[in-house]
Amino acid sequence: MMQKITPFLWFNDNAEEAMNFYISIFKNSKIISVSRQSENGPIFTATFELDGQKFMALNGGPYFKFNEAISLFVNCETQDEVDGLWEKLSSGGEIQQCGWLKDKYGLSWQIIPVALGTLTQDKDPEKSKRVIAAMMKMKKIDIAELQRAYNNQ
Repeated sequence: MMQKITPFLWFNDNAEEAMNFYISIFKNSKIISVSRQSENGPIFTATFELDGQKFMALNGGPYFKFNEAISLFVNCETQDEVDGLWEKLSSGGEIQQCGWLKDKYGLSWQIIPVALGTLTQDKDPEKSKRVIAAMMKMKKIDIAELQRAYNNQ
């Protein structure tokens, strides 16, 4: 089935490098198609998949830059997954608050454990408030620390 909505990423001149970087990080990822400006020239556009999510990339020149107004949200099942993605995606980039980072291409990511949503949606508003307060002090999200806040320890 064709994906109805596909994120389209504008790069200056390094779309191929970025695409290969992302594919190396996420499981079940692949290049779908590439259109080059000349036979052996740089990519003009490319379509690729990261863990089943399709993306398009363009080498469009220096006219537009990524900013935090849009980010890619990654649900992580374990702390190991959070740690691995955080380390790889933030390499050469910029670490930010509350699970956010910018990769070396300037694209914003949220590396978020599923546990954060579970703990902040508790019926007890005090537990949720403690978890959110703990998260606000973090850069990379620490599931054990969230759990301690939830349990009021």
